[in-house]
Amino acid sequence: MNLIDIEPLSEHTEHRIKQNLKFKTGKFIWRVRFTAPLNPSTVNNVNMYVTSEVDGKPLQTSIRYNSAENTVDIEPLEAYAKNTSYVLHVTKNVRSKGGQALKDEIRIRFSI
Repeated sequence: MNLIDIEPLSEHTEHRIKQNLKFKTGKFIWRVRFTAPLNPSTVNNVNMYVTSEVDGKPLQTSIRYNSAENTVDIEPLEAYAKNTSYVLHVTKNVRSKGGQALKDEIRIRFSI
C-alpha cells in the first residue's frame, strides 16, 4: 500500500521514479541516484529542494551526498503535512565532477 502519490512533472522521468516506502512519520527521505559522480559544491539546498504547492516556499531540508553510491538524500527537517502536495526540485545547477549539468530540471509532485 502506497500512502504517497507521486507524479513526475518533468518530461521523460516516469520510468526513473521508483516508490519503495512506508509512510509513518511524515519525514521520509528522498533519495536521488545519479549516473556520474557529482561536484559536491553543487549538492546543496539551493540546487535541490522541496516546495509546498500551497505557497511555493522551500521547506527546510538536510542534504547529504554519498559519493560512493552517487546518491543524494533530501530529508525534511519538519514533517510533511497530510493532505498537502509538494514538489521536489533538482535544478540544472547540480553538476558532475567534470562540470556537466543535468540536461533538464527534474520536478516531481508528491501528495501526502
